[in-house]
Amino acid sequence: MAQDPQATLPEAEAGAVADRFKERVYATITMIAVVVGLSVSEADATGAALTVLTTAVGLWLAALVADLQAHRMAHRRFATGREWRRMVYVSGPLLSCAVGPAVTIALAALDVMSLTAALRTAAGVGIASLFAWGLLGGLRMGGGTALALLAGLADAVIGLAVALVKATAGH
Repeated sequence: MAQDPQATLPEAEAGAVADRFKERVYATITMIAVVVGLSVSEADATGAALTVLTTAVGLWLAALVADLQAHRMAHRRFATGREWRRMVYVSGPLLSCAVGPAVTIALAALDVMSLTAALRTAAGVGIASLFAWGLLGGLRMGGGTALALLAGLADAVIGLAVALVKATAGH
């Protein structure tokens, strides 16, 4: 039986989903900055791929360390298996943010497109993703199409602003 997309999740599950989504947005914005920076650099496909992958792994490890430290401070004990699983679930998008850029970089390595085009495509896909997630969030809130479009546009503008700052800074 299909679940109602408008149904409200239990509070604990909704919190984990919200935290996971927050990490995905954060990772997407960070990866936009990384790929735009790489597009104006002298990196080759191998260097760009390594940078994207190490950025994603670094973000993921930093999130896990921060979650573990925060847990110890708040609960005065180590995380249990269930709490660990939640932390890994929530931080997973920090790793998956490298998939799109890695695919476009691989296409550049195969001479399907230039590396600069691949990196700019990855940034564009990231910005489009921010728009889509903002739009979906606006629709799920029930505020109507115009408000959902505005939410999507606001999120995309943030991603675009990050890309423009990185591009104009030249790094």
